[in-house]
Amino acid sequence: MTEKSLMKGNEALAEAAIRAGCKCFFAYPITPQNEIAAYMAKRMPKVGGVFLQAESEIGAINMVYGCAGTGTRCMTSSSSPGMSLKTEGISYIAGADLPCVIVSIQRGGPGLGGIQPAQSDYYQSTKAPGHGDFKMLVFAPDSVQEMADLVAKAFELSDNYRMPALIIADGLLGQMMEPVSFADIKETNATVEKNWKADGHGSKRKKNIINSLYLEAEKLDAKVRERFERYKEIENKHTQVECYETDDAEILLVAYGSTARIAKSAVRRAREQGIKAGILRPITLWPFPKNEICEAAKNAEKVLVVEMSMGQMVDDVKLALNCRIPVEFYGRTGGVVPDPADVLSEIKKIKGV
Repeated sequence: MTEKSLMKGNEALAEAAIRAGCKCFFAYPITPQNEIAAYMAKRMPKVGGVFLQAESEIGAINMVYGCAGTGTRCMTSSSSPGMSLKTEGISYIAGADLPCVIVSIQRGGPGLGGIQPAQSDYYQSTKAPGHGDFKMLVFAPDSVQEMADLVAKAFELSDNYRMPALIIADGLLGQMMEPVSFADIKETNATVEKNWKADGHGSKRKKNIINSLYLEAEKLDAKVRERFERYKEIENKHTQVECYETDDAEILLVAYGSTARIAKSAVRRAREQGIKAGILRPITLWPFPKNEICEAAKNAEKVLVVEMSMGQMVDDVKLALNCRIPVEFYGRTGGVVPDPADVLSEIKKIKGV
């Protein structure tokens, strides 16, 4: 029997990061992700790691930039306004082809907004995490266990493809407590050849230079195109979803993160009432599961996207379906968490019940 611990999502993510080989953590306090930094402050010195509270979110992401350049597994975390401050540094990290893990525990916005759960940073995370042509791996857990599991996967794929990875959750997942096991979380860092790292060469090899500045347009063009070839491979190999009751679904729901748990409850209630509803939950928000959504919607009359936002994922779902099926939306924002009964009402309305 696997031993489990009762932990908050933020704390489980932090412990999983340590077990996955994270050696350095840099961050600045902001609610509702503070438990990650507090946990790292206690644990990192005990395992030979480094915890450093930066003077700002800008300072923290640039510390990650420098640390990642040495090939060391490193991480930072923040929440919505703090992520906005990190975007320039994230772009530099992507431009230098460096691996790292970034955690965003979303809160309501725009501006300072509130500290309640929200999903209104989908655009920021998947479309505009910084300036320039680049992508980030984006993972969206829906449980405390997945908070732990996906941080390990984020480190692994980030190293393999030399790019930043983002874990995007919300205050609900960060603060809730559930049983979690770390039995399957192991460090994979040793298996990755990092012959690019700038960690001192001892006159044994040519020196490595970490850089995101290319003054010749042709060189930058070639570099960006090479990067997008890697992105194509990721889209082909590493899209991840969970499907529930989608085989015969006439109403297909699409939701991610904590909202997917609520939507799944509504689907169960709909099934009890004879309505053939199902749900597809994207676990990777980038790469976005276009093919999987098309397959899940093969028998669907309509699709319902459920979010804690004003509908930021809706356009991606429409594009995945090539607009061949009507796509409806139900959401709450500003920190209001949807109720399963409200989602069920939307399903009935769409079905004409």
